[in-house]
Amino acid sequence: MPRRLLPVVVSIACGSAFSTIAAAQDNAEVSLDQLVVTATGRPEPRSEIAGTVQVIDRSMIENSTAKSITGVLEDYAVGFFSEWTPGQTSINIRGGATDGQGKDFKSQVLVLMNGRRAGTANLSKLSIADVERIEIIRGPSSVIYGSQNIGGVINIILKTGRTAPGTLVQGIGGNWGLADGWAQTGGVAGPFDYYLGVSGAQRDDYYAGSGGGRMANTQWSRMGITGGLGLQIDPNNRFDFTLRSDGIYGVGFRGSGGNLYSKDDRVNGSFDASYTGRSDDGRMSLFAQFYRVNDEDRFKWASPVQRGGTGLPVRGTAADFNTRYLDITGTRFQPRFTLFAGNDLLLGWDWETSQLRSDRFRVGVPGNPLAQVSPQDNNQTDQFHALYLEDTQRLFDDRVILRGGVRQTFGTTRFDPTPYLTGQVNGSRPYEATTYSVGATFKATDWAAFRVGASSGFRAPTATELAADFNTLGGGRVFGNSNIRPETSEQIEVGMTLTNSFSRLDVALFQNIISNRIITRARPGNVNTSDYINNPGDVVVRGIEVQYETDMLRMLAWEPGVWRWKAYVNGNYNFDMKDEGSLSVTSANTHRVERVYLYQLALGTRFGQSDVPYPWTVQLQGVLNGPVWYNTEENLLVPAAEPYREYIWRKDPFFLVNVRSEVEVLPGAKLFVQVRNLFDVNYHPLFIATAGAGTALADLRFYNGSGGTSAPGRDVQVGFQVRF
Repeated sequence: MPRRLLPVVVSIACGSAFSTIAAAQDNAEVSLDQLVVTATGRPEPRSEIAGTVQVIDRSMIENSTAKSITGVLEDYAVGFFSEWTPGQTSINIRGGATDGQGKDFKSQVLVLMNGRRAGTANLSKLSIADVERIEIIRGPSSVIYGSQNIGGVINIILKTGRTAPGTLVQGIGGNWGLADGWAQTGGVAGPFDYYLGVSGAQRDDYYAGSGGGRMANTQWSRMGITGGLGLQIDPNNRFDFTLRSDGIYGVGFRGSGGNLYSKDDRVNGSFDASYTGRSDDGRMSLFAQFYRVNDEDRFKWASPVQRGGTGLPVRGTAADFNTRYLDITGTRFQPRFTLFAGNDLLLGWDWETSQLRSDRFRVGVPGNPLAQVSPQDNNQTDQFHALYLEDTQRLFDDRVILRGGVRQTFGTTRFDPTPYLTGQVNGSRPYEATTYSVGATFKATDWAAFRVGASSGFRAPTATELAADFNTLGGGRVFGNSNIRPETSEQIEVGMTLTNSFSRLDVALFQNIISNRIITRARPGNVNTSDYINNPGDVVVRGIEVQYETDMLRMLAWEPGVWRWKAYVNGNYNFDMKDEGSLSVTSANTHRVERVYLYQLALGTRFGQSDVPYPWTVQLQGVLNGPVWYNTEENLLVPAAEPYREYIWRKDPFFLVNVRSEVEVLPGAKLFVQVRNLFDVNYHPLFIATAGAGTALADLRFYNGSGGTSAPGRDVQVGFQVRF
């Protein structure tokens, strides 16, 4: 395949389109050719999109056993999720990775909320209570969305009064002191529709799987509130307003060092207002949006023991408090025109400014007086505006659809005064990027559609990557690099969708090439000092992805009667993935791309009876996550556990089973029991020194209070839900 390619068309989400889709699919047993909005900005069947779209709809979310958006996406094999702590995860989709702490401004996977920037890529801080659906665009989508979507786009679409009418109250109790509840109400009153949702939860330290024991400092609590108001002026004109706040508080930051002292508060809030209008003849339309986002991370950390520059333990911190505030203001203006039959032309202008502010305060342990040092992120102001267009043409009775687009982005990153940064760099650095896309779909028959597309992406360097000088929690020191270049990506994809009256199969074959990935590289002769650099070679990922869902009763030609039985399979296999930059590292023991699963498989079935005195369902899910390669940040024994510090580990696959059963005991009242990790597997997606036997690999001289860390073991929950 050629190595430099054009991009696939992808667009934005329009507020009014969300309601249209939800209303059309509320009662669907299997979404044979589901309508999506994220890819093109209006409801279109997935089979007509020149790229791969994965959808997690409301029924999948409501029947999930997860407690955060991270957990929901994990259950459907969306990509790699690190699960560093209950409040922090990183993501990898098609080789594009987010920052380890989920920093939006350093992400290669763009997270949206209602079609605009969410302000965080850390999905673990976001609850599922007010989420209507989640759409995932797999691969770069920079024509409409701009920077940061090198690996893909995750669009979180919130509930409204039109998509979630009525009142719902739910409560869940479970293992480890879990108490989880939410209430929501919504409806339509004349030209207005409204939605209000409140949620809260808390949980104590969890226990790892078999033989792992209690994982101290893994507690958390959640609080969230969302309000929405819509005004339908007439059939052609509509306003939507959303105000929300969501966060996870007091969450233990046990992490890779078994830390019993560090805790976090992570909060995300936003306001957005949008207008959707069209002419009477439908040949012209306009989408306009204004948004404000505030994202806060308050790290209350401590690391009494640290690794010194000689590789030996040294005295560390009794307190290392970091605060980070990201404020975003933006607007989007997108008129559309139908120039002639079958044509759809989108013109767009985006403007956004974001301000990042950080502070830090440290106190050393007794006998280790410490000077104050700069926070882990330099203060910066980033501002950009972009002009773009996307044109779509339908031909041959809509059987052939051609798409293409181009975007020009102009931006500036300004270096702002940063506390305790002695070598402060002043001034600003401009950046400019051209991204483009092409794609086509062909509906060969009523049941078979084929697609091909190519797309590009980019991410501009941050002030931290250009000019940092900071100390990490564990004591390491990291320097910026003024010669850093923007990250870019180029992807090509071919795929097909097969549908009949009861099943849908989607298959995609892709190649994603990421150039100039910004990484840190240790300085020779100093194990504790690193510099930001551009990866000296490309990151290349080639793979195949499959989505399948079916109505089992209809497939087996059985008369359904009161029975319902659905099944699904999602999977991906990255059969060729190589980090060509590692070829220049003499100590590299593999050239695999890190934090990317070789394969994933999520399969599930949901069956039960309706139209009986006590309607019931049982849902069974299995998730297989294949091997992943990782140069761990854990302090492991050398050479007993690993031959040297930069050794890249191969984590073995693991398989998890989740089950849920529910019964409607009264009209609108439902009792349910659900279990995550049914077989109590002792595992972690990333860490090598897991709890129990795995602790023998850890060099406990560097651990802060405890040994190895595992993910939660068997998690039993009981809940009750009422709708009225």
